[in-house]
Amino acid sequence: MGMWIGRNRKARVTYGFDEIALVPGRVTINPNEVDITFRLPRKDAVPLALKIPILASAMDGVVDVHFAVAMSKLGGLAVLNLEGMQTRYKNPQEVLQKVVETDKSEVTALLQRIYKEPVQPDLIAARVKQIKDQGGIAAVSAIPQRAAEFGPIAQEAGADVYVVQSTVSTARHISSEYKSLDLPKFCADMRVPVIVGNTVGYDVTFEIMECGPAAVLVGVGPGAACTSRGVLGLGVPQVTATVDCAAARDAYFKKTSRYVPIITDGGMSKGGDVCKALACGADAVMVGSAFARAEEAPGSGYHWGMATPHVNLPRGTRIKVGTTGSLKQILFGPAEVDDGSQNLVGAITTCMGNVGAKDIAEFQQTEIIIAPSIKTEGKLFQAVQSVGMGTS
Repeated sequence: MGMWIGRNRKARVTYGFDEIALVPGRVTINPNEVDITFRLPRKDAVPLALKIPILASAMDGVVDVHFAVAMSKLGGLAVLNLEGMQTRYKNPQEVLQKVVETDKSEVTALLQRIYKEPVQPDLIAARVKQIKDQGGIAAVSAIPQRAAEFGPIAQEAGADVYVVQSTVSTARHISSEYKSLDLPKFCADMRVPVIVGNTVGYDVTFEIMECGPAAVLVGVGPGAACTSRGVLGLGVPQVTATVDCAAARDAYFKKTSRYVPIITDGGMSKGGDVCKALACGADAVMVGSAFARAEEAPGSGYHWGMATPHVNLPRGTRIKVGTTGSLKQILFGPAEVDDGSQNLVGAITTCMGNVGAKDIAEFQQTEIIIAPSIKTEGKLFQAVQSVGMGTS
């Protein structure tokens, strides 16, 4: 499989969201009657059921306590970054304002200084407790090197979900400088569901699933504010990554009878992208920039990747996405913009109705075609006037 790119070297052709389209079904269903519930497995308990299959990324410009509570009440899940401003500063709003107001030529250096402040364990517990006290689902995130330290603190404070997240996750991390996370032991010791990411390949996803996580995040570098693909040259377009990881999930289920959901993370700013991710095999999606536009987002219309403040090799940038409406509008409408960035849930249910899928499992069987002209065919006026599908 693959094409020759030179002597003795082949490369696979891979696909992103803009290169495929979903084919309408032979049967259509009333969008109000489809089931989009996402179920996250829990140990010795019924799964955590989310009314909508959408998670908000653990980014400081997107999720704080207020946003996490609002997202929970609307049926989704927002992940709070335990290594972000919310756990480094008692009053993060002042720091966030500095990031928003700083000139783009100086913002990376500012972020590097801001994130030098150490994480305060008492703030980890405090933020989790604040989310729980306000009726929210508390999902939190940290890199593998801090998971063993922060996991128990968050769990004891009442966290419902713990995410171990890094640019690239594997089941076998080799290092002589520090102790690698024992992923199977961590997943076994934690009482709450552990989500692990990010990955993009069949074999590595299968190996990670053997370590016992509740779900796996899929995606390396597609985020709107992420520059990993440019800085490191790493990444697989999200359509191919999702399909490959879904195949690993299905093979793992066939072998063990344990179903480990995959969550496509990044690269989806519009409803159509989300629909394509689910149709390609995702059980849910994780979105950042679309939610950075919400009135409830702490970044005030700005968004930056988690690796932006890296001390030696920043792999992110600050982007302005603007504030376009409330979180409820972005999720459920009514949409006041014409580019597909609002009413994401309506896009999912309408698309499912049009392909004839009554639930996510059936949606994952949708016929997919390679269609690079799907966004340009017949759309000349939109492109010229920068409206609708001509805005991206």
